[in-house]
Amino acid sequence: MIFFSFAEPRQDGNGTSVASARLVPDRNGGGKLENLKIIFRQMPSYDGRNHFGSRLAFGPEGELYVTVGERSSPEPRVQAQDIASGLGKTFRITRDGKPWPGNPFIGRKDAMPEIWSYGHRNLQAATIDGEGRLWTVEHGPRGGDELNRPEAGKNYGWPEVTYGIDYSGAPIGRGITSLQKTEQPVYYWDPVIAPSGMAYYDGNLIPEWKGAFLIGGLVAQGVVVVHMKDDKVLSEERISVGARVRDVKVGPDGAVYAVTESRGGPSTIVRLTRT
Repeated sequence: MIFFSFAEPRQDGNGTSVASARLVPDRNGGGKLENLKIIFRQMPSYDGRNHFGSRLAFGPEGELYVTVGERSSPEPRVQAQDIASGLGKTFRITRDGKPWPGNPFIGRKDAMPEIWSYGHRNLQAATIDGEGRLWTVEHGPRGGDELNRPEAGKNYGWPEVTYGIDYSGAPIGRGITSLQKTEQPVYYWDPVIAPSGMAYYDGNLIPEWKGAFLIGGLVAQGVVVVHMKDDKVLSEERISVGARVRDVKVGPDGAVYAVTESRGGPSTIVRLTRT
């Protein structure tokens, strides 16, 4: 089975959905999807083009983490703070799309039981570390891309708290960077890297990257290697590939594979190894 998220058109707008399907390969290196089933829908729908998110990451017990965006516009983005809404959240669900047992808001009538954490902007990067924990990177506005380790039931601040400003140059909300009962990012970028795709390096081919996070950069046009120690960022380095990086994966050979894109042009896969 494969699982994927996508922007789904709906009668009342659109939103991020998650589907499962069986991949049936053919003799030409391609294939088709069979038994496709939508297992989860981000609600409410919104008639907009921006900030769908999204990434999927499986935890060590088979739990599926789903990240989504808050749809960008001032009207819907405030729902990132509303635990009755599915905008600007990370979810933890089963492979059937049900709330994972033990989720923080199960049993509350004012909350979605699938929610794991909230107060997020536009989450396009997620991975599981060597201890089985979820890490994410989300787009900030003009400044303020954030690395977080989302924990159960915690509030990560958006749009009340941010290290970025509006694209117009105006402050977001009250223009504050901290607020009681909201979490600070582990790390943030200003200027932004525009994150998209993320992997935890546990291979052996590039030993100096062991335990690091590898983050695709759209604006950075490369792979951002974030070296960690005691859950804090020790240092970072940037590997330029000369193109927007949409996703990063670690292959079974220990090499790093970066998927690039160009506006109006072809996508490529770049293989990174030790030099």
